Amino acid sequence: MQRREFITSAVVAGVAPVAGAAGVSTLVQTSADDRKYMLDLLGRIATPVLEPMSAGRLQQVFKPELSPAWDGRNPKVAYLECFARLVSGIAPWLALPDDASAEGRMRAALRSHALASFAHSVDPASPDYLLWREAAQPLVDSAYFTNALLRAPRQLWDPLDAATRQRIAEEIKGLRRVSPPYTNWLLFAAMNEAFLLSIGEQWDPVRIDIAIRKFNEWYVGDGWYSDGPHFHFDHYGSYVIHSMLVEILEVLVATKASFNSLDAPALLEQAIKRTQRHAEHLERLVAPDGSYAPIGRSLTYRTAAFQPLGLLAWRKRLPPSLPEGQVRAVTLAAQRAIFRFPSNFDEHGFLTIGFAGHQPNLGDWYSNAGSMYIVSESLIALGLPASDSYWTSAPLPWTSRKAFSGEEFPKDYYVDY
Repeated sequence: MQRREFITSAVVAGVAPVAGAAGVSTLVQTSADDRKYMLDLLGRIATPVLEPMSAGRLQQVFKPELSPAWDGRNPKVAYLECFARLVSGIAPWLALPDDASAEGRMRAALRSHALASFAHSVDPASPDYLLWREAAQPLVDSAYFTNALLRAPRQLWDPLDAATRQRIAEEIKGLRRVSPPYTNWLLFAAMNEAFLLSIGEQWDPVRIDIAIRKFNEWYVGDGWYSDGPHFHFDHYGSYVIHSMLVEILEVLVATKASFNSLDAPALLEQAIKRTQRHAEHLERLVAPDGSYAPIGRSLTYRTAAFQPLGLLAWRKRLPPSLPEGQVRAVTLAAQRAIFRFPSNFDEHGFLTIGFAGHQPNLGDWYSNAGSMYIVSESLIALGLPASDSYWTSAPLPWTSRKAFSGEEFPKDYYVDY
């Protein structure tokens, strides 16, 4: 049986309580550098995947665990899930310029591995050619694959050789064979078309148009979208909806694409405001000890639930209600709460199925160890350099820490946008 030790909220959050004048705990920073913690986490997640894949050996050394409820599909879907989800989350960091620091050297090495891995992923002669042409699941993860290229085009797309770029474009176009259900899958199809638009390839505006229109129809208010016609209380707004809607609209605005009556600039600002409101909810959902509610489908995606906070921080679009030091503190608290359990990784360094540790019975019928790499979406803020105010600001207590310390904290009201 896995041994779990109680860790106080101060340790999880990276701060220590000291008695204030009235005996109420205040925050004093005592943890190791937050950026170093997140960088160490990135390296631990990414290196076991990118090192072997850069040599065409990932499928040889990684035998992904499958959920006990696995539906019987080809387990090789796991490799596209693993690689695509991983590079999507770390692409902002890979986009930073090189330098001679330890971080810079690690980034240069992992970027080199990522570029070689992209080449293997679409080369039919490679042992690590991914499962692009079987069943429907590849549509999902192709969107994270193309999202990574959109997030770091000069670092991950431009250096690829012409043959690899052409193979990628053809594999992405080939996924038009999949008719997406009327759920978040609409955004996967739209993300791929936005990528094709961004690189000057033939693209399908209808797939983008439908996705944008349907999710605006499915907006239920106060920063929450329904994933289809019926609302589900889960973190798919974080895993997919908010970030992909914003980033697809950003491409339309940047390219000045004009193909229908959609007002892309206005819709982008609306989507950002809704993401900001959703981020306020996410911040309030984190308890004083860094824990948060394990709700809904795919809860084994762990801290990917906080992708909107990282995306807004990276874009410098956090709302005034969420200061950077507060967002950094709450994000790191959640990461420390989850990753303090060694069994989040197996004996080979790959992620396991679980929420806080190895808990395979929490897996859904589509869950495999490759699916878990979407957790890298909680690392997006590393795309801001160490000198950025996000990293240099003093850590601030998040809402529930203030609330449960008896301190003043802001009231919360719904919004009508």
